[in-house]
Amino acid sequence: MAPRLSFQVLGPLKVSVDGRPLLLRSARQRTVLAVLLLTPGRAVSVDALADAVWHSDPPVTARNQIAICVSALRKTFRDEAGVDGLIETLLPGYVLHRAGHYVDVADLDETAAAARAAVDAGELGEAAARFEDALALWSGPVLDGMDGSALNGTVDRISELRTNLTEEYAAVRLQQGRYRSVVECLAPVVAENPLREHARALLMQAYHLSGRRSEALDCYREGRRVLVAELGVEPGAGLRELHRTVLEGEGRAPARTAAPPETAAADAPAGPAAAPVPVPVPRQLPLAPEPFVGREYELASLEGLVPAGFGHAGAATVRVAAVCGPAGAGKSALALHWADRVAGRFPDGQLYLDLQGGHGGPGTSEAALERALRALGVPGASIPGDLEDRAALYRSTLDGRRLLVVLDDARSVDQIRPLLPGRGPARVLVTSRDPLNELTGTLAVARVELGAMSPAESLDLLAATVGEDRVSAEPAAARRVVDLCDRLPLALRVVATRLLSDHRWSLRQMAARMEDRRERVSVLSPGESGVRSGVWLGYRALSVQAARLYRQLSMLDVPDFPAWIGVPVLGVAPEASEELLHQLVGAQLLEIRPAPGGGPRFRFQELLRRFARERCLAEDSAQEREQTLERVLTAVLTLVHAAQEQLYGKGEAPHGGPAHTEPVPDETVSELVADPIEWFEDEREALGALVAQAVRDGQAERAWLLAVGTVPFYETRNYLEDWRRTAECALEGARNAGDTRGAGTMLRSLGTLAIYRRRYGEARERLLTALTQLERSDDTQGRAIVRRNLAVCARFSGDLAEAARHCEDSLVLFRRAGDNSGLSHALGLLAQIEIEQGNPERGVELSNQAIEVSYEAGSLRSRTQNLYRLAEALLSAGRSAQAERICHDVVGLTRGQGDRLGEAHGLCALGEAQWRQDEPHKARASLLRALRLAEEVCDRFLQARIVTHLACAEAIRGDGRAREPLDWAQEEFRTLNAPTWERRAGRLREVLDSPDTLRPIEGSVLACLLADR
Repeated sequence: MAPRLSFQVLGPLKVSVDGRPLLLRSARQRTVLAVLLLTPGRAVSVDALADAVWHSDPPVTARNQIAICVSALRKTFRDEAGVDGLIETLLPGYVLHRAGHYVDVADLDETAAAARAAVDAGELGEAAARFEDALALWSGPVLDGMDGSALNGTVDRISELRTNLTEEYAAVRLQQGRYRSVVECLAPVVAENPLREHARALLMQAYHLSGRRSEALDCYREGRRVLVAELGVEPGAGLRELHRTVLEGEGRAPARTAAPPETAAADAPAGPAAAPVPVPVPRQLPLAPEPFVGREYELASLEGLVPAGFGHAGAATVRVAAVCGPAGAGKSALALHWADRVAGRFPDGQLYLDLQGGHGGPGTSEAALERALRALGVPGASIPGDLEDRAALYRSTLDGRRLLVVLDDARSVDQIRPLLPGRGPARVLVTSRDPLNELTGTLAVARVELGAMSPAESLDLLAATVGEDRVSAEPAAARRVVDLCDRLPLALRVVATRLLSDHRWSLRQMAARMEDRRERVSVLSPGESGVRSGVWLGYRALSVQAARLYRQLSMLDVPDFPAWIGVPVLGVAPEASEELLHQLVGAQLLEIRPAPGGGPRFRFQELLRRFARERCLAEDSAQEREQTLERVLTAVLTLVHAAQEQLYGKGEAPHGGPAHTEPVPDETVSELVADPIEWFEDEREALGALVAQAVRDGQAERAWLLAVGTVPFYETRNYLEDWRRTAECALEGARNAGDTRGAGTMLRSLGTLAIYRRRYGEARERLLTALTQLERSDDTQGRAIVRRNLAVCARFSGDLAEAARHCEDSLVLFRRAGDNSGLSHALGLLAQIEIEQGNPERGVELSNQAIEVSYEAGSLRSRTQNLYRLAEALLSAGRSAQAERICHDVVGLTRGQGDRLGEAHGLCALGEAQWRQDEPHKARASLLRALRLAEEVCDRFLQARIVTHLACAEAIRGDGRAREPLDWAQEEFRTLNAPTWERRAGRLREVLDSPDTLRPIEGSVLACLLADR
C-alpha cells in the first residue's frame, strides 16, 4: 500500500506519514505548506506564497526562495514518506493535490456538508453525529503556534466556520430536546462572541425550554448591553421577539424561532386586469462543431453549473465556469456542445457573446453588454452609456432568471467582469486562452483546463470525421497524423476537411506532407483560418519584448527552457525573463511544467513552435538569429563552468574558449548552480540538444566545450549513453571545422567513457589518438588528463607499473598547467595504485597529499573522492576503525552533493570497514543501502563488489547462504573484465564451500582473502 500523508491545520500544524510524525524544521517551509493546505486543489500564486512568508514585504529573490522551499518540501515528502507529485507547479504558482492523503480541513468541509445534508433531509440524529465529528477535528486555534498574520483572512474564515458549525449543531440538539447539551456547547461561544445574535438566541431558547427563565433573561440583557455599548444598536427583531416570548412565559418557544428569516416572495401584480408583459427568451447558441468526441471528464466538470437541485434554495452550486486552454484545443466546441446539451435546464434562455469581436479586434465590455441587454428585451433608448450603469442594469435584468450566458473567447478578466450576473440562478460559461487566474482567485469558479486530446480521443475524432474505414485501413498513418496535429481538435478537423474534400489523398500521403515542418502549418491553416489564425490572435496581443522572446526561443532546438532564458536572448534581468515567459503561458503560446528541482520549465507545442519560427524568419534577420544562439551558448557555458567549479574547483574546466561577452549575472549564476547536480539534471536534455544545434550551426568550439563540460554530470549519474552521443556529435563538429584541440578533447572524453564501460583496449586506442592530437595543439592540461586516464586504463587492465608511469607523467603536466583539481585527482589515483602494489602506508601518505591539494583547489568533489581513497588505503593498512570514520564523512559529503554513485561507493567502503571489525549487522545495513543506490545508477561492477562484501558479512554471522550470491558476482567480474575481483570472489567462494566453514568466520580471515591479488 502506498504511504499516506496526514496534514492537520485545525490546531498546531502537524504532518505525519502512516501515523509517524514528519518534522518540518524550516518556518518558511511550514508557512508555504500551510498556505497550500488551506487552498487544496487550487493553484496558489508565487506572489501570494511570498507575501505569506515575508508578511507582504518579500525580498527581490523571493521567487527563487519560494521555489527552493517547494523543492525542499518535495524532497522531504519523497525521502521521508516516499511520496511524489504531492505539490505540482501550476501557473501562476503551485497546487497541492490531496488525493490519497488526509487533510483535516478538507475532512471538515466534507463532514460539515454531510451534516447539513442530513438536516435538510430531516435526519436529526445523523446530522448531530456528523456535526460532532466535524467539531472533534479541532485541537486548538487554526495553525496554533505559527505566525499566521499573512493568512489571517483564510484562518478567520475557518475559525468562523467552527463557530457556525457550533451554532448549527446547537440548533439540531435544540430540535432534539437536548437543552442542557445546547447550554454546555453554546455558553462558551456566546462569551467569546458576544455580538453574535443568532448564537445568543439559541442559548436563550435552551435556557427557556429547560426551565431556566431567569438565565434566559440575563442572557438577553447582557447581549443588549454589549450591542448598545459597542455598536450603538438595539438587538434585532428576532432576539427581541424571543425576549417577549420569555417574558410572557409561553411554555415552549418554537425550535426555529431564532433562524434567519426567509427571503420574502415578490409582490403579485396589482389587480386582475394587469396583463403580464411578455419577456424575451433569447436562444442564441450557435451550432457546435460536429462530430464532438470525448472530453467526458471535462463535460462532467461543467455539471457544477446546473446540479439536480437547480433553482431550489440551498442548492450548492457555482455561478461561473471557465474553460481555458491554447488555441485549437476545442474550448468553444466543448462549451457549445455542453450548453446545447443542457439548454432545457435553462428555461429563460441562452445568451451567446463572442468577445473576440469582428475585424475591429477584441470586443469591448460595453458593446457586449449592449448586445446582451437588447437580447433580454431592454429598448436601446433605455441602455445607459456608462459601463458601470450598463453592468448594473444587466445584473438587474438577469435577476431571478434561469439563464445561461456563454462568453466565448474572452481575452482577460477585466473584459468579462462587467458581464458576470449578480446573485440568482443565472450562470456563466467562459472560454479563454487566458488562464483567468484573477477570476478564480476572487470567485468560486468551476475551472476546466483544456489541453490536447488523448491519443484514443484523437483517433476517434478523426474516424468520426473521415470515416472509420479509412482510419482502420491505415492505422499507423492515422496515428502519425494525430501526433503531427499535436492532438488538437482544430488541427484534426482541418486535416479531416482536406481529406474529405479530395478522396485521392490517403492518410499516408497526408502524414508524409505534414512531416515537412515548413509545410505543416500551411496544411493546417487553409486561407485565413485554421491553426495559424487562432495562434495569430494571441501573438498579436503580445508586448514587443514578449513577441521577440517568443520568436527567438523557437529557433532553439531544445525540448524546454528554464525561467532565466530571457537573460541571454533579450539581455533582460532574470525576473523580467520569468515574467515574460509567464505572459506567453498566459497567452497560451507556451506550456509550463515543473522541473525535478522545483523551478518551472517552459515548452512549445510543436505546431506553435512552427508558427513562431515562421514569424522569426519573417521579422528577424539571419544575423539576429545567429547572435541569439551565440549568446545562449555562451550563457550556458558560463553556467556549466560554474557548476564544474562547484564540483571540482577551479582548473577543471578547459582553459581558453570563446570570450564570455554577455555572461549571466554572477548572483544569478550562484543561485542556479547552488546545487550543481540538480541543475545539470534539470538541463540534461537541453544541454544535449544545444550541443547538436551548435554543431549544425557552425559553432564547433562551443559544442565541444559544452560536451566536455557535461561529463562530470554524466559520470555522477551514470548517463553513459548521453555521454557517448554528445561526445561523438561534438567530435564530428570539431573534425569538420579542423579544430585539432576540440577533436583531441572529444577523443579523450570517449576514451574515458570506454574505461567506464570496461572496454580497456578501445579506451587505450582512443586516448593515445587523443594524446597525439592534443600535442599538436600544445594543450598541457588536456595532455595531463589523457595521461591520468591512461593510468586508470592500465590499472584496471592489471598493469600497475604502466599505470604508475602514466600517473607520474600526469602529475608533472598538471603542475605545469596550474590545475590543482586535476593534480589532486592524480595524486589520489597514484595512492590507489600504491595500495594495489602492496604499499598501503604510501597510499595513505599520497591520499593525505591529495586532500591538501583539493583544499587549495577549492574542490569539494575532489576532496570527497580523495577521502574515499584514504579510507581504502586505511582498510588495506588494517586500520579499519579509522577507515570507518572517514567513510561516514564520505557518505555525508556525497549525499549533500546529490552524488548517488559517490554515496554508493562510500557506503560500500563503510560496510567493508564494519565487517572487518566483526560488526556484520552494521555492515549488512550499510551494504544494502549501497546496493540500492548502485542499482539506481546501473553500476554493475559496484553492485558485484557490494555483493562480495555482503557475502563476507553473512559469513561472519555464520549464515550458510553467504556463498549463494558469489556465483553471480564472480560471473559479473568476468563479464566486466575485472580479473582481480574475479579472483577474489573465487577464493572467497572456495573457502565458504569448505565443510570446515559451517561456523562463523572472523573478519580478519576474510580480509586476508581479499587482500591477496
